[in-house]
Amino acid sequence: MIPFLDVKQCNKRFEADFQNEFQSFLNSGHYILGTKLKQFEQEYASYCGVAHCIGVGNGLEAIQLIFAAYIELGVLAVGDEVMVPANTYIASVLAIQKTGLVPVLIEPSLYDYTIDVEQIRTKITGKTKAILTVHLYGQLSPIAQLQSIAKQHNLLLIEDAAQAHGARNELGAAGSFGDAAAFSFYPSKNLGALGDGGAITTNNTQLATTISALRNYGSAKKYVHTLKGGNSRLDELQAAFLSVKLKKLDEDNAYRQSLANYYDTHIQNKKLILPNRTTEGTHVYYAYVLRCDTRDHLQAYLKKNQVQTVIHYPIALHKQEALREHNQLSLPLTELLANQVLSIPVSPVQSMDVTQKIIDLLNSY
Repeated sequence: MIPFLDVKQCNKRFEADFQNEFQSFLNSGHYILGTKLKQFEQEYASYCGVAHCIGVGNGLEAIQLIFAAYIELGVLAVGDEVMVPANTYIASVLAIQKTGLVPVLIEPSLYDYTIDVEQIRTKITGKTKAILTVHLYGQLSPIAQLQSIAKQHNLLLIEDAAQAHGARNELGAAGSFGDAAAFSFYPSKNLGALGDGGAITTNNTQLATTISALRNYGSAKKYVHTLKGGNSRLDELQAAFLSVKLKKLDEDNAYRQSLANYYDTHIQNKKLILPNRTTEGTHVYYAYVLRCDTRDHLQAYLKKNQVQTVIHYPIALHKQEALREHNQLSLPLTELLANQVLSIPVSPVQSMDVTQKIIDLLNSY
């Protein structure tokens, strides 16, 4: 079976460095909020081109902590509305709801499947206080237009950059465009830990200070608690592993891009809709996403021929039982994508021979 993503092989390349980092970590005797975490936070802030990076427990909590901090600072209030793409992972919406804010689901553009800016313009109300944009599948959302809308209507612009480590355009890198950004380091991400992990990037020092306290029981000084915080700290060992992998991120992204370019030029089956080239800069191909009217049949065909695929995402958010309050919404484009999209393998350890085999199967479908 050709795996969708061979995480074991992706990480095996770093095994010697991981072992060195583990020994250093073990010898340090400092296992929470230590020097390894501080080092990674500084490195990743520099990589994204921002002043601050705060390592947290996971991507969901990264988004949640951003909104919680803005509520603590009086910038947001419970009941405020946040516009968010309907075509995204459930974490984007859960984070909004868990902080007492109200998600407003926005249809995607069929060009690149990210949030449709024209839909945003028509749905802004007096309750709208923020936009949570998602850089989907490794491509940037229409960030320049979103920045303009946010400025015009005095809205916060938050990036869910969980799938876009290293994506860039002429304005900067994912994580630097909005008021704050959330990253996930789940093992399958372009920059993945060997467990859960997340981070927040921002240029806002007051926000960063508040988030740093909220992630650590509301405390900036031991046993002194100024806020009602929680426990969401990027593990010291995972931070050390991420520092190792960060050095190779751009190289890995470039290889993903080369595979995607090869797919673009060699998949010739008219039954398949290939991803459009984003107009917003570098696409780092967390996923290479096809569309097909007979998607389930195509997936079964590939599985029969020993190719593993993934559907991002098979059930539209507003149809999820957990979000039953949104079940009556009519979001036809989101539902169309849920019925048609299929992600095929694209990874930094995927050979060209394997890539060609996948192409041959697709062209024969």
